[in-house]
Amino acid sequence: MDSFFAASKVLWFLAVPSNLLVILAVLGLVLMAFRRRGLGTGLIVTAVAGWLVFGFSPAALHILSPLEERFPLFKDDGTPVTGIIMLGGAEKPDIGNARGVPTFGEAGERPIAFAALSRRYPDARLAFVGGSGRLFPEGDAIEAHMIRMSLPDLGIPQARVVFEEKSRNTAENAELAKALLQPRPGERWLLVTSAWHMPRAMGCFRKAGFDVVAYPVDFQTMGPDRLDQPFSRAADGLDTTDMGTREWMGLVAYYLSGKTSALFPAP
Repeated sequence: MDSFFAASKVLWFLAVPSNLLVILAVLGLVLMAFRRRGLGTGLIVTAVAGWLVFGFSPAALHILSPLEERFPLFKDDGTPVTGIIMLGGAEKPDIGNARGVPTFGEAGERPIAFAALSRRYPDARLAFVGGSGRLFPEGDAIEAHMIRMSLPDLGIPQARVVFEEKSRNTAENAELAKALLQPRPGERWLLVTSAWHMPRAMGCFRKAGFDVVAYPVDFQTMGPDRLDQPFSRAADGLDTTDMGTREWMGLVAYYLSGKTSALFPAP
């Protein structure tokens, strides 16, 4: 197993803010049980303060917003489109396989945009790129399987779509997509993924030598001038914090390991 991939999964589990706050609280309780009340109380207070700040305040929106604003919405200038690539990540294969129906999470805008673009550009090649981001994937619990199940509902003939099913992270998405699609100089490929994920995705595709045009979807913020609204549920704020923190950490890790072309890729 690739050491970078395995390490990223383990370290992220420990570093994700919502998990880290729980770890701090539990460690605080353990220290108090061993009569280290001062340090234990400090850790518990820190954890509770973190839950309040990142759960209810707009802090999470400020973490996520710069990522979403990095690449603008796509504007059709009439230039022919060679192909459309959708990255996996919206799918919930375990639930979908258990229920026998396609199942998607918050990033469901990705397949919607993919279907819309397939109709707007009927001659464009279509590609879905994504295997499984799990350490130990099982059977057909891969993202591509959900898309195959969804194609009739999306109105896309299955024969029109090519699938890359082995990539486990964004860097592999780019490398294996290039190997599969063999893009030529001068071609125009649109890359569909979540706006907050677009900087890292663009950096990986550029590093792989695959020139793509950003088509961001799945926005989680209303814009840089509307970041002052608190969350009504702590779970929502913590989810957004986790999402943004993961991307910033991913940008740094990918850049330091040579998997992206820049620390914070720009248009």
